[in-house]
Amino acid sequence: MKKFFCTFLASAVAFGVAACGSESNASSTDNTKVQPVAETKTATDNKSDYTFEQKVAVSFGAVAGANFKKSFDEMKDLDVNFDKALFIKSFTAAINGAEPEFSESDMQAALEEFGRKMQTKQIEKMKAEAEKNLKAGEAFLAENAKKDGVKTTESGLQYKIITPGEGESPAAKDTVKVNYRGTLIDGTEFDKSQEPIEFGLDHVIPGWTEGLQLLKKGGKAEFYIPAKLAYGEHSPSPAIPANAVLVFEVELLDIKKASSGKEAASK
Repeated sequence: MKKFFCTFLASAVAFGVAACGSESNASSTDNTKVQPVAETKTATDNKSDYTFEQKVAVSFGAVAGANFKKSFDEMKDLDVNFDKALFIKSFTAAINGAEPEFSESDMQAALEEFGRKMQTKQIEKMKAEAEKNLKAGEAFLAENAKKDGVKTTESGLQYKIITPGEGESPAAKDTVKVNYRGTLIDGTEFDKSQEPIEFGLDHVIPGWTEGLQLLKKGGKAEFYIPAKLAYGEHSPSPAIPANAVLVFEVELLDIKKASSGKEAASK
């Protein structure tokens, strides 16, 4: 909701600045209305002939229009009926100095009620999507567990060893260096290491903490991480939906053992 209203605000600011410029130009001849710009450019004119002021006007209009379109699209996505014709009529009247049809208090009340309704619809939509993702993830894991080579731990983590590796495995407090690629269950890639990365094994999602302890140095595996061992009902980014099962291909390149208490005290 905050993003939605910020979009509206950004658009209003853009329009407001443009409107102020128009009113300033008009004040030299008529203080009661906005005067038309002489020789207004059309779509067929040579854009290189635009003056700086005209380019600014076009830019403000394009940016503000695009921002409002995002808001309109979001309302449509939430099944909110919004009368764009009335919006354009009211907007045009306002930038030409006409009094609004409703009082300021009435408009404020309407916008506040609108905000509450939009927030309710957004929450309902998010809950529905989270429930849908949860069921899809459960179905995926149930089928995936039947595949050759796939094992399931007590926590529900599923994994498949691709390359066994050699030597010891990391502990939960160790630091590891890995290459990885992450996808959703439909194969959509949401993240990939461009070069090896290092991190403490106790500073990542539970599915990674558990899964990497099943690997040996040089080993590679696929992890199929249930939502409860990943981000759960919270979406960390637009690329990872709420309640998403995450699939990672991970290669364990190196292990740095955590210092023991005695070693740390002696340093």
